[in-house]
Amino acid sequence: MNGARVFFYVQHLLGIGHTVRAAALTRAMQRAGMDVTYAAGGFDAAGPDLGGARLVRLPPVRAEDAGFKTLVGADGKPVDDAWWGKRRAALLDAFHAAEPDLVLIEMFPFGRWPFRFELLPLLDAALGRARIACSLRDVLVQKPGQPRRAAIAEIVHRYFDAVLVHGDPTFIRLDETYPGTAEIADRVCYTGYVAPEAPCQGSHVAEVVVSAGGGVTGGDLMRTALAARPLSGQAALPWRLLTGPNLPAPELSALGREPGIAIERMRTDFRELLAASAASVSQAGYNTVMDLLVSRARSVVVPFSAAGQTEQAFRARRLAERGWAHLVDEDGLTPQRLAEAIDRAARGSRPRPDGIDLDGARRSAALLAALAQGPARPETAIAANMSL
Repeated sequence: MNGARVFFYVQHLLGIGHTVRAAALTRAMQRAGMDVTYAAGGFDAAGPDLGGARLVRLPPVRAEDAGFKTLVGADGKPVDDAWWGKRRAALLDAFHAAEPDLVLIEMFPFGRWPFRFELLPLLDAALGRARIACSLRDVLVQKPGQPRRAAIAEIVHRYFDAVLVHGDPTFIRLDETYPGTAEIADRVCYTGYVAPEAPCQGSHVAEVVVSAGGGVTGGDLMRTALAARPLSGQAALPWRLLTGPNLPAPELSALGREPGIAIERMRTDFRELLAASAASVSQAGYNTVMDLLVSRARSVVVPFSAAGQTEQAFRARRLAERGWAHLVDEDGLTPQRLAEAIDRAARGSRPRPDGIDLDGARRSAALLAALAQGPARPETAIAANMSL
């Protein structure tokens, strides 16, 4: 057993995809013998099953909307300097109490930029005391001009021993969505996708399964699916709408109830439902795509693309190019187009996503265990620039 102590910082702002992947990594690290402290500051900070990891709840914060421009605290008001000061102190106290051999930070500095006010002090505290790694998804949001590219490279080289990209370069390479990859190539390591196990053969019947991940942005998809049902050749089948836990209650109530349609927040047997389904309709977040691949679902993906979000659209296009999903762009979503895509998917064969690495949780844990055993990088005399 490795026995290394890991301090894992995770912050989600809108959906729950980050926490699902982070929880899977946390469980994998514990299976590899590591002692994990999981520091989370989103709403519902506990997230999925952490496998017994020590949970530190930071003062919660979320994005006010899909634009991510305003962060609000538990009281619904924008956070201020005093709030940041309290949260920074809580984070540093938790770090010192954990005495980690390795600090793992999700997304930063490639994302979570407003959190630099607490993360740069954390990195300064860890430098010289622990190894430092970044946990990064396969696709980054593409921004015109790539602002902060130089600052990102500086932070990576100053602090980070490794950037773990949870993807497979034969499917999607980091440099396809982050042009600064060459500047940090000596730190980048692909782990494979963090995917769940393939579902067991269940007793579920064939149905159309419509899902929206966490549900914050899934209302339009749910309403369009209901309108698409009578236009689809699959209308006689049962339809199941899984709205996600965070779909606002008024939107959930407005969906109504119709014969042949089941509406639920979520299911623990989601992958088994997908494996048995006649067709799946979903967005194209990281975890949803992993569920689709391991269940070999005939799928239609409608990637979330509001407020300049490019991540899901990029991943969805790649799925469609491989023939693993049917793509309907969000800005062209209509009941008729969705119905036609559902019918094409239902008539097709189940995809066989051979050759893509889905062992990312185990491989990430092995890489982190080896990294934690090495000596910490020496401290630098350069103070973190809080104005970056």
